[in-house]
Amino acid sequence: MELKLTQTTTAGGCGCKISPQHLHEILKGHRNEENDPRLLVGNSGNDDAAVMVWEGDSCLVHTTDFFLPVVDNPFDFGRIAAANALSDVWAMGGTPQMALAILGWPVGKLGTESASQAMQGAREICDQAGVVLAGGHSIETQEPLFGLSVTGRVSRSEIKQNHTIQSGDILYITKSLGVGVMSTALKRGLISEEQFLPALESMTQLNSFGAVAGKLSYVTAMTDVTGFGLVGHLMEMLQPKGLSAHLNFAAVPILEAAQPFIQQSIYADMAMKTYSRFAAETDISAMAQLIPLFDPQTSGGLLIAVNPGFENQFIEQARQSNQNVYRIGMCTNKEEKAIYVNS
Repeated sequence: MELKLTQTTTAGGCGCKISPQHLHEILKGHRNEENDPRLLVGNSGNDDAAVMVWEGDSCLVHTTDFFLPVVDNPFDFGRIAAANALSDVWAMGGTPQMALAILGWPVGKLGTESASQAMQGAREICDQAGVVLAGGHSIETQEPLFGLSVTGRVSRSEIKQNHTIQSGDILYITKSLGVGVMSTALKRGLISEEQFLPALESMTQLNSFGAVAGKLSYVTAMTDVTGFGLVGHLMEMLQPKGLSAHLNFAAVPILEAAQPFIQQSIYADMAMKTYSRFAAETDISAMAQLIPLFDPQTSGGLLIAVNPGFENQFIEQARQSNQNVYRIGMCTNKEEKAIYVNS
């Protein structure tokens, strides 16, 4: 019987990230910017990519992202991994230009054809995005992993960071949550590949609207929602500024196909790891809210903070770009907790 990709791993997609608490411990003492005026965004915060001045107003955006399989089809695995990696450049307001593949493959278990299919899936996404997939590096591993190192461009005045959010800003998200729940159901054999299609479609939808949002001066901050879930990535936006946020749970988009599994309390392990890190900072306790709000997204949507005086312009710009945006809450001055959820 043919070995499925997800049978070779214990976790997959952005759900295989190191937990927020462990990552915090690892990076202690390493979050210092190099003393180089060319480096505008480095690792002092939790931004999605690094940014360096190149020439004049032109800057380079660079990121690396890879993970273990979240689906069994290697072609789809490549598509998802590529869309996820490119998203980090768009989340900074930039436009990706070139990518290099990162491939680790257990050739003895899975052969070479499946690895070639993953590469082909990535190439399809890169072609769709107008990105040159120029080469890469490969090693033989015990578990299959794949991703991209991506270089893009952005004007200095159009860089968007995650921690530049302001009190009063309105919060928008561009994709529905629930991908981690559905991926967990798929891995457990509770859902067919056909039933999984809504999640696949979401994960392969490009976040290219980020390059549009980068040009909008009233977009104050931006990130993409991946392995730490909506709450985890929103916390990364709020904590540096000492702000709070109120979320309208009824307005948070959740994949309809994920709802039955949420009701059965099916969730990815990373959801609880992130919850344990930030539980004291939120008023979330009901599982019906906890599971989707902490659900690790693979190639999730953009989380965008918009100046409240420009909501109509933002919505119109999204409409012109054929981009769905969902108004899910707002940012406030610091309150007792960082995140409150209204039912």
